[in-house]
Amino acid sequence: MKRIFIYISLIFCTLNTFAQIHEIGVFAGGINYIGDVGPTDYIAPNEPAFGIVYKWNRSPRHAWRFSYYQGKLRANDIDSEVPSRKLRGNTFENKVKEFSLGLEFNFMDFDLHDNQKKVTPYVFTGVNYFIYDEIFIAGKESYLDYQSSAFALPMVIGVKARLFSNFVVGAEVGARYTFTDNLDGSNPKNNNFDNLRFGNLNSNDWYVFSGLTLTYTFGQNPCFCAE
Repeated sequence: MKRIFIYISLIFCTLNTFAQIHEIGVFAGGINYIGDVGPTDYIAPNEPAFGIVYKWNRSPRHAWRFSYYQGKLRANDIDSEVPSRKLRGNTFENKVKEFSLGLEFNFMDFDLHDNQKKVTPYVFTGVNYFIYDEIFIAGKESYLDYQSSAFALPMVIGVKARLFSNFVVGAEVGARYTFTDNLDGSNPKNNNFDNLRFGNLNSNDWYVFSGLTLTYTFGQNPCFCAE
C-alpha cells in the first residue's frame, strides 16, 4: 500500500510539473475570405478582427487552446485580377463569430517555468464552430436570408516569444477550411434562390485570420518531489 501511494505521488508530481501554466489574452489583426467572389489572394486581410485566447500548457512542447475570434468578411469582384470576375461585379458582406478548440504544438522547447526568454515557431489545429449569415446576391449586392452555423478545420502557423516574465507575444496566420460554400452568397441553401447560384458549387469557402496575440501567464510552479 505504501508503494502504491509513492507511485501515485510521483505520477501526480510529474503531471503537475507540466500542467500548471495557463495563458489568457487577446488577439488583434485582420480577416480575409477566399472563395467565388473578389480577389483570390490567400493572405490579404481587408477587415479588422479581434478575439480572446486561452491556453493550458501541458508540456514545454504542447498546449490545449481555446479561442473566440470574430470579424467581418467583405469582397468585391472589381478588386479581382480575374477578368470574368471583374466583368461580373458582385460584392458581399458577412460576419464570422468563431469558437475554436484544439492542440498547439511548439517546434522548440517553451518551458514557462523558468525565467529565461523563449522563442519558438508553432502550429495549431483542431475544430472550429462558427456562426455566419446565410446570404444571397441579387443586383450584384448581398442580402441577409437568415443566420446559420457550420464547422471548419483550422490550420494555423505562427511564432511566439516570452519577452517578460508573465507575458507572451505571438504573430500567427490561420486559414480555416469551412464546411459551407455560402459565405459569399454564391450557393444559398434556400431553394427559392436556385437561380441566383453561381461559381464553383463543388468547392467550399475559406477564411483567414492574421494578427498578433498577447497572453498573460499564470499558475503554480512544478512540485519538488523527494528523491
